[in-house]
Amino acid sequence: MADPEQTKEPMERSRDTLFDGSLHCLQHRDGYRFSLDSVLLAHFVRPGKDETILDLGAGCGVVGLILLHRASAYIRSLISFELQPELVQLARENIRLNQFENNIEVVAGDLRNILTHCAPEFFSTVVCNPPFYTVGSGRLSGNDQALIARHQVACTLPEILAAAAAVVKNKGRLVMIYPAEKMGTLLGLLPQYRLTVKRMQLVYSYPEPPTSARLVLLEAVKNGGEGVDVLPPFYIYSRKDGDYSPAMQRQYEADWICS
Repeated sequence: MADPEQTKEPMERSRDTLFDGSLHCLQHRDGYRFSLDSVLLAHFVRPGKDETILDLGAGCGVVGLILLHRASAYIRSLISFELQPELVQLARENIRLNQFENNIEVVAGDLRNILTHCAPEFFSTVVCNPPFYTVGSGRLSGNDQALIARHQVACTLPEILAAAAAVVKNKGRLVMIYPAEKMGTLLGLLPQYRLTVKRMQLVYSYPEPPTSARLVLLEAVKNGGEGVDVLPPFYIYSRKDGDYSPAMQRQYEADWICS
């Protein structure tokens, strides 16, 4: 009898571009597709010299692609770590498509067993756009790939933080994006894994009329000291039903690159 996994028809793909067409990204049309969350997260990372970066739960690998596009001179190595086989394959194809074969390695695995794949306290920075929704909350997707990427069905937030803390160096950084309404849960958990928030920015849809924050970007340091840099609000749109704000538009421009 044929293996059902081998007899599946290939998922239809789209080929999307960023930075005025200088970066290409294959995505599954009916699977999980990256959104501006990934773009915001990648730009929130502040690469230092000789960075070793882990993209935890990489999906199609877009965060790593953006980081290398913007800051390849600062990055010694980057690993995209992903659970789902279809997304692992897609991430590898995106690396080849953008000629980053010498810069990114894709590792397939379960972050709950992270130390079977990665050395402890190896990475200077861990980047993560985690599943936002706990089981039973949020709008469920009928697509298994999107469900796993958006909902904490394959891992929980504590398991994500435990994995990040296990592989990030002492004084290394965890950079995350998360729903602002769930920020209390995240901030309450971080100290349990010796992670201290050092930089934070709230993301809003638009400035007027005032609305609640939509997302939070944060940088936590392993065994970090006191003091948090709370950045000015970031607005996605200039106004309700309007175009992207200048700050958001810059994140898609080709010349928005670290020097």
